[in-house]
Amino acid sequence: MTERPSNMLKRLHPEDDELESQKRARSNNGSPRPTTPAAASSSTPTGAKPDADAIVARAKAAAAAKAAELKAKLAAMKAGTATASPATTASTMPAIALNATDRIAQMRARVAAATGRATAQTQQKTQTSYTAPIYNDDMSKARGGLNIGIHPDLLADAQQDAQRSKGRTPQPKFATAMGNRRTESPAPVQQKATLDLSGPSMEELKGNPYFDASLGSRNVLARGRHSRQLIFNQKGKYIQQAAALRRQAQLEAMKKKIAERARQAGLEEDLDTEKAFLVPAPPNLEWWDEGLIIGKSYDAISDPGKLKIDTPDSIITVYIQHPVLIEPPQERNNPPMKPMYLTSKEQAKLRRQRRMAELKEEQAKIRLGLVPPPPPKVKKGNLMRVLGEEAVKDPTAVEARVNREIAERAQKHEEANLARKLTKGQRAEKLAKQQAEDAARGIHIRVYKIDSLANGKHRYQVSVNADQNSLTGVVIMHPKMNLVVVEGGEHSIKNYEKLMQNRIRWTEMEAPRSVQEGNREALAKWLEAEDENGELKDLSSNKCELIFKGEEKQRNFKRWLGARVCETDAQAKDVLSRAKMENFWALAKSFKREA
Repeated sequence: MTERPSNMLKRLHPEDDELESQKRARSNNGSPRPTTPAAASSSTPTGAKPDADAIVARAKAAAAAKAAELKAKLAAMKAGTATASPATTASTMPAIALNATDRIAQMRARVAAATGRATAQTQQKTQTSYTAPIYNDDMSKARGGLNIGIHPDLLADAQQDAQRSKGRTPQPKFATAMGNRRTESPAPVQQKATLDLSGPSMEELKGNPYFDASLGSRNVLARGRHSRQLIFNQKGKYIQQAAALRRQAQLEAMKKKIAERARQAGLEEDLDTEKAFLVPAPPNLEWWDEGLIIGKSYDAISDPGKLKIDTPDSIITVYIQHPVLIEPPQERNNPPMKPMYLTSKEQAKLRRQRRMAELKEEQAKIRLGLVPPPPPKVKKGNLMRVLGEEAVKDPTAVEARVNREIAERAQKHEEANLARKLTKGQRAEKLAKQQAEDAARGIHIRVYKIDSLANGKHRYQVSVNADQNSLTGVVIMHPKMNLVVVEGGEHSIKNYEKLMQNRIRWTEMEAPRSVQEGNREALAKWLEAEDENGELKDLSSNKCELIFKGEEKQRNFKRWLGARVCETDAQAKDVLSRAKMENFWALAKSFKREA
């Protein structure tokens, strides 16, 4: 065994140390050490090539020695003797001194053998018959790359398996489709005749009555596929087809309709209905041109004398008729547009802007000399600042002057207010105008039921407020109940409703006033404020209730009729019947007070 160099990094193969020179050692700096050429140079002269026959002879000798060693191992295993360790066996084998050339030849032989074995295995896979694998004597060695023998305690199991499989054909140790075949070798089977897979001939195809010539035969080669040319539809093709279908459907529907009408009229069903679809020829003169042309055709247009355009009896004139604008009646009852309510800040801003514009206009007039400049507004607070020297010289005269100016300004203000104030007649006229405009927007009606009108103040308030608000209606006083019917504008009716519902205190009773001559309503006993004992009547349960409210087209009463004393229901209905409101008396009698 050669001595290992100290700079070798690769571990030597444990099987044969004599092959140490075959392995290429790596130096510490990473470059390979050329050991093989040196070894080769020691056995072979420089420039001489090794003999090929000698190399093959040495390889055969090495192979024979290896085979003898394997046979000895098998004989020892069959005899049951203990197998020697690989180190002992290696020591008994004769040492073969091989030089570098022999080792190269041996390696080439191994590579060739391995290549041949791989080729044989590939051929075995393609064949249908199974060939038993070659028995390998590596059973006593563990699988792996270290080539270390199996432990002696485990060799007995390997020997038993070898003896058990001695008389049988070795089976593969992996799943295969041939696992179900018999263990004994089957009898040789004669080779079957090859199956003719060629198609029938043309004579056989012609003799077959079920043969379809359009499909072709199997023994005929497939024809090449020819692509067809793209054919595009013309624009509007399907639209025209759809229009034609719709026209046809309309024609059929019209035929059915005409046939149905003819059947209902009792005409013959074989009536020629095609004439109904003929388009009539245009007339010689349209009806709208008959009053403009003298004649029965349009040929007269070329003659100006036959045209009735400028003639007195022509329907074409130079006058244009404007229809009278009529206000829609429903717009009169529409509520007026509500004004925009401004906040206090917005009102102050508008006032400030308005006064600023007026001041600028006044200043412009003063600059142009159109208006004399106003005198300074002197007050007791700014007396010394405005009239400095004059106030120092004569303070009493200046103070008297300031007082006179203050009084003049106050008098001027009062006169301006009186000038703006309306007279009594103007106020009445303005109020009447406003009430008329209110009534023009719509007439509203209210009907009240009062238990007792024994208090004269109540009767006065009901009548006077109705007259002041320009309301029309009547007050019917009856021993059992009292009915008030009023009608007028929306604003006036709201004021009167506040009077009847809130302002008048119906439960209060006042002492009677002196009765004037001719006032016959005070003579009725149920209208007197005192009872038979001379005490004031108790009106604690007296109440005024609204039994009807609504709108009407126009007034039913021409004026405010005032109070009417009715002893019976007939008299009350007679008064209401003049305004066609007798149903309100029945409504008042049937009205039930809410709990």
